[in-house]
Amino acid sequence: MLEFYVLPDRAQLEFSRLPFTSSTVFMRPELRLYPGCLTCAACTLTLAHQAMSFFPYCTLAEITQQIRSKNISPVEIVELHLKRIETLQPKLNAFVHLDAEGARQQARAAESSVLRGDHLGPLHGVPLTIKSCIDVAGWPCPAGSLLRKDYLPKQDAPLVSRLKAAGAILLGNTNTPEFLMAYEADNLLTGKTSNPWDLTHSAGGSSGGEAAAISAGCSAGGVGSDGGGSIRVPSHFCGICGLKPTPGRIPATGHFPPGVGAFSWIGVVGPMARTIADVRSLIEVMAGPDAGDALSAPVPWRACLEDELRSLRIGMLESDTLGVATAETRATVERAAKSLDERGFTVEPFRLDGLDRALDLWWFFFGPVIGNLFRHSVAGYEDKISPMFREYLTYATSGVPITLKQFTKACADRDLLRAEMLRQMRDTPVLLSPVSTSPAFRHGQGNYLPGVGYRDTMRFSQWLNLTGFPGVSVPAGVSKEGLPIGVQVVGRPFEDELVLAIAEAIEQGRGPWPAPPSHFA
Repeated sequence: MLEFYVLPDRAQLEFSRLPFTSSTVFMRPELRLYPGCLTCAACTLTLAHQAMSFFPYCTLAEITQQIRSKNISPVEIVELHLKRIETLQPKLNAFVHLDAEGARQQARAAESSVLRGDHLGPLHGVPLTIKSCIDVAGWPCPAGSLLRKDYLPKQDAPLVSRLKAAGAILLGNTNTPEFLMAYEADNLLTGKTSNPWDLTHSAGGSSGGEAAAISAGCSAGGVGSDGGGSIRVPSHFCGICGLKPTPGRIPATGHFPPGVGAFSWIGVVGPMARTIADVRSLIEVMAGPDAGDALSAPVPWRACLEDELRSLRIGMLESDTLGVATAETRATVERAAKSLDERGFTVEPFRLDGLDRALDLWWFFFGPVIGNLFRHSVAGYEDKISPMFREYLTYATSGVPITLKQFTKACADRDLLRAEMLRQMRDTPVLLSPVSTSPAFRHGQGNYLPGVGYRDTMRFSQWLNLTGFPGVSVPAGVSKEGLPIGVQVVGRPFEDELVLAIAEAIEQGRGPWPAPPSHFA
């Protein structure tokens, strides 16, 4: 538990008399006593306890409300997060780069804006993190690889600029597998990231560091990326919310690998947070067109009307193609469907044809096509790549060389299949399914081996990246081993708002956000 001591101006206090521990936070009085306030130190201490009662699992709305009400300073909230990172980073290894002094500088500037009465952005003073494959000017952006350890971006990615303009304070960036090509955040440069719910288990990948930091309360929210479940799977593993948006909704400019060419719609960037409301707040800031992203579209964010939500049909996705989920996972999805039914939604079984072809096409692009591009880029540096990335390359490039005819046909087949799936979903625009076949696996148990590897365990997530459909993971249960289980809500392109609205209804039926075990910290 954190202990707060407010040190009043000119007070003759000896620090040695205070019971200082690693959990003690000393707050400068000028952060609490705003101009015109005559509050005494005792009352200030009471206010401090009230203001901090929501930490470490505060929502974005709580932070911004407390800052606007002058109950807490951006400097204080940043210091709390930095202290928590200092404590938990040795256990989690979620961070690649921590910009503590930069965050403090941003926080002081944010505090000055409050004191001056300036216009405050929607994320003013909110501490966020960014996946370490997205450009932040001056920060290392290695994407988990020794081959990129010296890369320092010269400018912010557009989504980063938008977050900063909204007043967010960036703490640092987070761990990934090498070049993002695995479902476990582990690499030769920074090592593995652990799951806050059980340190012997993986936080997932490729946005595993981001999910762990947010789940553990080291960050209020952040940004990941998703080419085959890389936002949704770690969110599911760590018990938070993560949205894979429609391609083009948030510009992927400044992301590595770059989303260009005929398969650019496979990978997207998206928000991650502990609640759906926070995910929505982040995407509202980041969304919008950008010239650097060929798929970006000027589709404005809209509100979902109550009548629109109540009249839509929700499908419980059934398929023999997606794999067999654990009994607990299936029960969690069924429980979420029942809660929606009890809230007045129409929920019924739904079979979507073409998923087998969608998964084969996804792997064609994610495996052989992208794998061959990577194989050429790492040629001569094989001794510096991680075992997992080496396994991916071996599995992805083991077949016969791809021909131009095959590539062209796959592009056409993708568009035709997507259109057919949209026709099937004409009257059922939202689907429910598992995120993966099971909760988080133990460190080192993920692999690309046929029959037991990622192509079998992550199929529930992968097909969305082929079709460009939005999908969100929302925590809805806990396994008997004490690991989170998420439910995936899937929608049609550019109907991300509906996806989040249904996920929020599941969240409301579930109750308050379940935090990791208290013994973790």
